[in-house]
Amino acid sequence: MLTRDPIHLEALLSRVVGPARGAVTSFAGLVRDHHEGRAVTGLEYTAYEAMAEAVCGELIAETESKWPVRVALSHRLGRLVVGDVAVAIAVAGEHRDEAFAACRHLIEELKRRVPIWKRERYDDGTEVWVDPTTQAAPVSEEREGLIPW
Repeated sequence: MLTRDPIHLEALLSRVVGPARGAVTSFAGLVRDHHEGRAVTGLEYTAYEAMAEAVCGELIAETESKWPVRVALSHRLGRLVVGDVAVAIAVAGEHRDEAFAACRHLIEELKRRVPIWKRERYDDGTEVWVDPTTQAAPVSEEREGLIPW
């Protein structure tokens, strides 16, 4: 689930498709070139890896028990540049409603519950921990605590 290698959505899709699953949805979160009016040059993800893997496993099991779907996910760690895939999810089910609902649930819960932290790099050379679970996204540059991704 956690990887330092590039994420390939096709590999995730191949893990969920099957003859009984007529609907496949996916989500890919890419590193964008801006945030809150600032030019972003890249970012870095770090994690409490053992716990992050365990929570991802719990989220997959939870999602597959709530909807009749098959799920695969992958999240990058390390330094990424603009355009890189940071997180990807693939969900397959018999019908589109359950596949869309499960995919949405999984990305929202992953961002809320998995101990992964994001530090953005800006074109002026500064770096800031970012908490995407709040509206006031960049956190003070002086704060050294870890902010949940």
